Amino acid sequence: MTRSSNGSRPARPRTSIASCGRFASRGGAAAGDIVPDALHVIHLDTSALVDALTGARRSAPDLRLFIERGERIQLSAIVLYEWLRGPRQPGELNDQELLFPRDGAVPFGATEAARAARLYTQVTRARGREIDLAIAACAIAHGASLWTLNREDFADIPDLVLADDDKKRGDP
Repeated sequence: MTRSSNGSRPARPRTSIASCGRFASRGGAAAGDIVPDALHVIHLDTSALVDALTGARRSAPDLRLFIERGERIQLSAIVLYEWLRGPRQPGELNDQELLFPRDGAVPFGATEAARAARLYTQVTRARGREIDLAIAACAIAHGASLWTLNREDFADIPDLVLADDDKKRGDP
């Protein structure tokens, strides 16, 4: 890590939707979708967030790698909801707030709702997957890939890009 001339660590950029996008309708994006200005934005699925911030924190090193590589990591409001409704310890909630402040959660609004409804009609066995479809729709609408530990739950969702573990680790 590069230190400033006074020896202190540089401030980490905040993970906020406010600085990540503009409205556009090009490529795979639908009209009204937000296309990020950054090279790569990753939305966390609840599975990755829980595994990184609770218990043995098995996914914490992977999350750290994403951050060190300069990836813009974000939580959707849907993931924040799933996270907050779970049995969280005060320290876990504090860590989440430090890394991913709730005020910076990517909103689930009309654009994301319309995308989720379209996905519901496009996938097989949609019933019971409404939350996953909403999480996927939010990532798609914001031009982000999705980091999940449950890849099979998202494999059939059109236009969704799953964060690639090989790229995350810097492998060729």
